Amino acid sequence: MSMIEVEDLRKNYGAFRALRGVDFTVDTGEILGFLGPNGAGKTTTMKILTGFLNPTAGRAVVAGHNVLEDSVEVRRRIGYLPENTPLYDDMTVKEYLRYCGRLRRMGGTWLADRIATVVGMTALHPKYRAPIKTLSKGYRQRVGIAQALLHEPEIIILDEPTVGLDPNQVVDVRSLIREVGEHRTVIICSHILPEVEATCGRVVIIHEGVIVANGSAEVLKSEHSARTMFDVSARGEVDDLVVAVGNVSGVAGVAATGHAGGLASVRFESALGELDMGPAVTNAVSGAGLQLVSMVPQRASLEDIFRSLTQVEES
Repeated sequence: MSMIEVEDLRKNYGAFRALRGVDFTVDTGEILGFLGPNGAGKTTTMKILTGFLNPTAGRAVVAGHNVLEDSVEVRRRIGYLPENTPLYDDMTVKEYLRYCGRLRRMGGTWLADRIATVVGMTALHPKYRAPIKTLSKGYRQRVGIAQALLHEPEIIILDEPTVGLDPNQVVDVRSLIREVGEHRTVIICSHILPEVEATCGRVVIIHEGVIVANGSAEVLKSEHSARTMFDVSARGEVDDLVVAVGNVSGVAGVAATGHAGGLASVRFESALGELDMGPAVTNAVSGAGLQLVSMVPQRASLEDIFRSLTQVEES
């Protein structure tokens, strides 16, 4: 069952078309990675989903509620962590969470119980009575996640949840996101691709206001691996290796990648597989008087796919 449905979503700012017919769904209990370069439409899409921005055209439904017709009900069902969490440094963690709860009209036993629950989930006990201004980046991020979870939302939207965290903090936040995702729908907006790949079951990539990829990391790698990348090493001069490999039929984009200790290395792309390219490259390298050491195919990473799909804007 879809918790979020987005159909032909469009948003214009004057003549600029920020969203140009965005379509995607997010299932109940799914952890979705929403990726895109700066200016691609990520923030605009999230603002529409959270009810803070009206679309020019199209339809967005959150937990059965249309964002245009019932934005208040939509907001009740969403917990949101913006990239720069709006914390109040003069408050303690306890005071801040109580303040957030009251803004959402929570109170009494319900608020007290929920604060205790989210403090436990985010491991904030050691800093519960500490002023927010004294907290590290990692603890500040935990406070932001705690406020997003406070009112028991069905959907959590996290914008760059691991930016600025050290490796140990990243592991902790990743574990927390997975725990949250067991019972809720989660959308993670991020540019840290390995983090998204490690956490999210599915990835949506938006570029220039259009969805350009939608699927699991493994599916995207399979779909976008029509061209295989190879790393070749041989004993000899790197310029000779570039020429030898470049003359092989089916080879494209040969580039030198290193030359040390008499070992030259190049990388190239081909639409052909290893069984087709192996003999031809071996013969070409040997024919140039070089000694082939290795030829290793490299499967496209999520970062490779992201760059290939957004290269116009990134160039």
